[in-house]
This record gives sequence, C-alpha cells and structure tokens, in this order.
Amino acid sequence: MEKQTIKFRIRQDGTVEEQVEGCTGPACELLTNDINEKLGELQYIEHSSEYYQKQEDVENVTLHANQD
Repeated sequence: MEKQTIKFRIRQDGTVEEQVEGCTGPACELLTNDINEKLGELQYIEHSSEYYQKQEDVENVTLHANQD
C-alpha cells in the first residue's frame, strides 16, 4: 500500500488548502473528514485525477490451521 500524505497550505487570508496523495476514490475524503470538521466550513472541493482511479480491492482473509 502506498504512503498516504496530507499537505496543507495556509494562505495569508487564512484560507487552508488541503492536498491528499497516495489514495484513490472516496478513501481520500474519509481520510480527511475529521480534519475538515475541525477546520470549519468547506468552501470548495476539487478532485485530482487520483480520485477517479480505480481503488485497489482489498479482501479480508482468515486462515485456519488444520488440526488433525
């Protein structure tokens, strides 16, 4: 799994720009939901091309040992 990074840019007028790298699709928004709530009102969302890429399918696997 690729490293997930959130970059912030704080402008002189107090506007905060947020850029997420290393994840695709709605996972980016899930990663930043708590932070965005604390920052305040969201003005604008612009999705990058990574957002529209297919997410990797991850399955939960349970292994059972044979006990003969």
